[in-house]
Amino acid sequence: MENNMTTTDNGKTASIISYFTIIGWLIAYFAMHKDNKTELGSYQLRQTLLLNIIAIVLGWGVSFILGILIVTTGILSLVYISHLVQLAIFIIWIIGLIGAINGQKKPMPIIGEKAQTMFDSI
Repeated sequence: MENNMTTTDNGKTASIISYFTIIGWLIAYFAMHKDNKTELGSYQLRQTLLLNIIAIVLGWGVSFILGILIVTTGILSLVYISHLVQLAIFIIWIIGLIGAINGQKKPMPIIGEKAQTMFDSI
């Protein structure tokens, strides 16, 4: 009984740590999950991997495109689009983190189910 509780706690800890940047994800995966896989840890790691990838790609892509648009049009208020994208990612992150803290396998909005099929080997 005690080993089962430890396994659940390790999965929860890895789940929570994976939400803190890509470095947190790498620590959670390699130091905590790789040799002691749990269902909860796998579930949350898949979600946070996709969230990190999306955040990086959107961050660079939106910044690049908006930078070009701002330079060519001079409309500085286009920066607010970047802020809206960042806010959306942050809200999705908070929802996922709350699920991890509660030890739930609750999918993040928009990306949760896709992450489970894209990274099913984790």
